[in-house]
Amino acid sequence: MRVSTRGDYASRALLSLALHLGSPGPTSVQEVARRTGLPQPYLEQILLALKGAGLVKSKRGVGGGYVLARHPSQITLGQIVSAVDGPIVAGDFGLPHENGACAHEGQCVLLTVWEEVGSHMRLHLNSFTLEDMVRRARGEVQEPNVPLDITYTHVPG
Repeated sequence: MRVSTRGDYASRALLSLALHLGSPGPTSVQEVARRTGLPQPYLEQILLALKGAGLVKSKRGVGGGYVLARHPSQITLGQIVSAVDGPIVAGDFGLPHENGACAHEGQCVLLTVWEEVGSHMRLHLNSFTLEDMVRRARGEVQEPNVPLDITYTHVPG
């Protein structure tokens, strides 16, 4: 899986809002762009998508801007990425046993594996909340130094 630029920018924008949760009033798009270094026009589009997903609320006019719609402990990275990129999947392969997907040799087995991989990605991204990210950003929690546990098997060919 590859997190898109939109997913990264959306996560950075919401992390900025979460880091300044105690600030009075909404935060303007200009302020979020300044703090995060993100391009404002693109950020405006992303914040609109996040609003549509119910992750932020907005106020128009003078003193307007954005606030989190829920507490940071109730917003996951999976929700953020899904809001701007759509469902988190390993690929656009379809589901096993649907629309003749099992008509060809090995196809059903691989479709099942791709669905399992997508499920693991969703679960992993949903295990991180904005509150977790705030604590990491403030140095309250050590960044885990977890090596990837990947075993490669050589298949003689």
